[in-house]
Amino acid sequence: MAAQAGPAPEASRDAGDLNAAVASRNLGPVVGWRPAPTNAGESFIESRELAALAAHIAEEKKGVDVRVYDVSEHIRIASFFVLVTGLSRPHVQAIASAIQTRLKELGEHRPRPEGADLGWWLLLDYVDVVVHVLQPEARQHYALDQLYAQCPMLDVASVAPPGSIVPPAARAAQ
Repeated sequence: MAAQAGPAPEASRDAGDLNAAVASRNLGPVVGWRPAPTNAGESFIESRELAALAAHIAEEKKGVDVRVYDVSEHIRIASFFVLVTGLSRPHVQAIASAIQTRLKELGEHRPRPEGADLGWWLLLDYVDVVVHVLQPEARQHYALDQLYAQCPMLDVASVAPPGSIVPPAARAAQ
């Protein structure tokens, strides 16, 4: 017997109602939608800033050939793809872990990265931003750079520096 999804959320519902509807139906992330802040004064990072911050963190961890593609005009699943090469399995895992840890400090909580067990290609899904951390052979084999070559690249240097993004707890204290 097929499960019925129930009535669609009404457009007039506020973000809290939509959060509850998604959570109660276990629908997973809704493309282009972020859950409402859970703490007073908390806000989420803009997609552009989040992508640039992930790129900065990857560079700090010595990630190679870091690129941020603006895929918003070409695909519907995300706005930005961040591609990073790690030189070994531990390097790939360290880069992904650093990105996940830093973004979690800033209030961006997402499920465990996909591909963590193998360390060949780790994927961190932040709804509008998808971070791909790959070993050189995986990046060459899957050719994501060629696949998204027609997409504009984000000039990471033009985005606010990572130090200017304040964690939710610090914002609440201000």
